[in-house]
Amino acid sequence: MVPLFSPPLHRQRHQFVIDFIKRNKPKKVVDLGCNECTLLRRLKFHREIELLVGVDINSAAITKNMYELAPISTDYLMPSYDQLSIELYQGSVTQEDARLRGFDLVTSIELIEHLHLADVERFSQVLFGYMAPVSVIVSTPNSEFNPLLPGLTGFRHRDHKFEWTRAEFQSWALQVCLEHGYEVQFTGVGPAPPGQRERVGFCSQIGVFHRLGGRDAARLLPGDNAHEIFSYTLLYSIAYPSLRDNNILQRVLVSEVLYWAEQLKRGWLEEKTGEGEEASALCQTQGGGEERLSFLEEKQTGGEALKGPMEQRGRGTSECEEGEREEAFGTDCGGQQESYRQGRCVCVPLAKLWSCCPRVQALSGSVSHLSRFLLDDPLVRLTQDGSAVLVDDQEQDQEEEEEYDDLEDTGCTEASQCSLSAVQQEDWEADL
Repeated sequence: MVPLFSPPLHRQRHQFVIDFIKRNKPKKVVDLGCNECTLLRRLKFHREIELLVGVDINSAAITKNMYELAPISTDYLMPSYDQLSIELYQGSVTQEDARLRGFDLVTSIELIEHLHLADVERFSQVLFGYMAPVSVIVSTPNSEFNPLLPGLTGFRHRDHKFEWTRAEFQSWALQVCLEHGYEVQFTGVGPAPPGQRERVGFCSQIGVFHRLGGRDAARLLPGDNAHEIFSYTLLYSIAYPSLRDNNILQRVLVSEVLYWAEQLKRGWLEEKTGEGEEASALCQTQGGGEERLSFLEEKQTGGEALKGPMEQRGRGTSECEEGEREEAFGTDCGGQQESYRQGRCVCVPLAKLWSCCPRVQALSGSVSHLSRFLLDDPLVRLTQDGSAVLVDDQEQDQEEEEEYDDLEDTGCTEASQCSLSAVQQEDWEADL
């Protein structure tokens, strides 16, 4: 059978929501009647959303699919600055729950027709009166389109309690706006064949509601001092790893510092020994960091490059303090201090790490901030003045082991042991 719609109608409804989110960038979104979490699984990739919530009366449908909303391994290996928390609740959309008040967007996709008409009024009061979101998207079947659906008799789904005409849907929507202070635009997805659109409209009709006064009005919710109601059961909750978490930021930054310190050490050793002509180009090629930094370079704030996390928190040092720290390092942020040897270690200056490695720059914000991050971390060894990372020179250790092996091969070690044994024997005899 040839599909009536391409892409399928449910995907068109979900794409309508996604396009709305791309334009309006809501931070808190709840999907009423989330069922198998299909829409939520697509919305989790839109990181302008910070809190994503699903509600459904069918707990089995949620628990069967909720783990598909969990972070994947790359979310932990390469966390971004974006924040995302996901919560799933079991409950009825005709019941109030204080945790769902004041959201930026509420979606109700093909839900209202599953309610008894007696419950629709209660649903309207809970959604527009109690939850009072900034925006609402409601979609429902358009019964005028049904004659164009081949083989359909009655309602489109056995659980539907009603299916509205366009006039009935618009009458309900306009009454909601009048009672609760919203305005609405009507549209839909699944267009009728050419020449019949005016007569039957869209297969799924959609109302997009906006609260009068927008976010400012939503902050003044009625009954804020009333007793909070928690009627829903929390089934699932997960917070995605984010670089705004100081512990995660510390872990990722230390990992990057250790990786690039080792690369810079190897490049410096090759350059000193003349074994690698390409080593001197390590900083010029950003240490290969462009690919590792791709997700950070794509993030922009107001057209400017992403600031370091310390600046984002407002914890940055003053320009005077910054200058004093960097003067102590003997370089400014753009400087290229030379690595040097100290005992069995190679010292890689923080200033060189910062200027050569774009991701270290983006994560730390400045050389002084980098120093503060690393100062007390047990995985990183710094020089006494805190200006460089100490990296073990494994090649020197290997050379010493080879020299020791050579001594064993020449019999020097054995001879020394024989000599020592003879001396000890003489001493024992003298004591006797």
